[in-house]
Amino acid sequence: MTENEPIWDDARVLAEQVIMLLRQAGGTVAAAESLTGGLVVAGLTTVPGASHAVRGGVVAYATDLKTALLGVPRAMLDKHGAVYPGVATAMADGVRQRLGATFGVATTGVAGPDPQDGQPVGTVHIAVSADNDTVVRTLALDGDRDRIRRLTVERLLALLIGRLREDIR
Repeated sequence: MTENEPIWDDARVLAEQVIMLLRQAGGTVAAAESLTGGLVVAGLTTVPGASHAVRGGVVAYATDLKTALLGVPRAMLDKHGAVYPGVATAMADGVRQRLGATFGVATTGVAGPDPQDGQPVGTVHIAVSADNDTVVRTLALDGDRDRIRRLTVERLLALLIGRLREDIR
């Protein structure tokens, strides 16, 4: 990513689809981000009209903030660490509820260069939360730190698009 390019081309197209679908459905989204450090919200807000659909985001990079700001159970973090599917689920649910959004999305994982919580670089968990269910996916991504973060944003936006299309049917 360059200084003048706030979001990558593939992610931009996905972000445009997310905003269009949210506006059609009259829905909103909030993001809880760890390894992506705000890239999801930054990507969504590059789209004109995003203010109608994006509630906001929480960057909970430090593990203790996942509990304090998003309600991730401390016992879960103590037992499994921050790189765990249940943490992504709790983050997505927590941000949806706390920011009053229709959908909550979350990212947690290891972008590198070193393993974390016993998990190898490229282990990523993404989640999409709605009032009636939460979908979580575990990814095994390869590449450098920037590529892992970029792919995480793309995969999360694609997962959200799938969930939005289910609601529109």
